[in-house]
Amino acid sequence: QVQLVESGGGLVQPGGSLRLSCEASGRTFSNYAMGWFRQAPGKERDFVAAIAKGGKVTLYVDSVKGRFTISRDNAKNTVYLQMNSLRPEDTAVYFCAAQRTATSNYTPRGRGDYNYWGQGTQVTVSS
Repeated sequence: QVQLVESGGGLVQPGGSLRLSCEASGRTFSNYAMGWFRQAPGKERDFVAAIAKGGKVTLYVDSVKGRFTISRDNAKNTVYLQMNSLRPEDTAVYFCAAQRTATSNYTPRGRGDYNYWGQGTQVTVSS
């Protein structure tokens, strides 16, 4: 089992920045590909970004490319999502997810590709 705890959400004005963190416990963090998803009210949980277990390969949904950056610190068992130039449409509950893998460059983007999920953190972009 892997336990994931997100933090860093909050209220921010359009154009502002936030950094989300997701700390993992329970297993060897460096064996897991990590992802971020988001879910707005009344909508499905959508892929945002993923990072391979070694940290060298990343993947983003088109709507956040150039604004969001996913990174990880395997020594701290933590994955981050730096969010810049935030827009009202980025408002959602953000979830981190983990999937154990033997493949160094695996960056899954489907909800069904991940076995472990955090509880989510709310991000609200509003003036």
